[in-house]
Amino acid sequence: MSSETGKRPYGTGDASFQAAGGYDGIKLLVDDFYRAMDELPQAAPIRAMYPDDLTEAADKLTRFLCGWLGGPKLFSEKYGPIAIPAFHRQFPIDAARRDAWLDCMRAAAEKQPFAEDFRQYLLAQLYVPAERSRNLP
Repeated sequence: MSSETGKRPYGTGDASFQAAGGYDGIKLLVDDFYRAMDELPQAAPIRAMYPDDLTEAADKLTRFLCGWLGGPKLFSEKYGPIAIPAFHRQFPIDAARRDAWLDCMRAAAEKQPFAEDFRQYLLAQLYVPAERSRNLP
């Protein structure tokens, strides 16, 4: 929950989307996420699952996060229905790869001007889609 008086709790309406800085803030988060994926050694196995050009992946993640955080449903407007587990079945994702993805997101979130309580909330919530993407023990 937001610690600021008069603010709606994260996860209510567009409070999380606004706390992330709207589309522009989420785009910066995603850009830093993919930068971390290129830099963190533990992320090498998941980076190898992506094409060299991350333009479309970054657009998809930015659009997904906008809607997921309570903002406009930009992913479905451009790409159609969201099917996280079904899409990720084509990739071998175990707990280590899930955690490497989360490490990249944590590194990216730490670079953003987010309120600390929002950063913690965001990282805790991101575990859910990351875990839903896991398809190996």
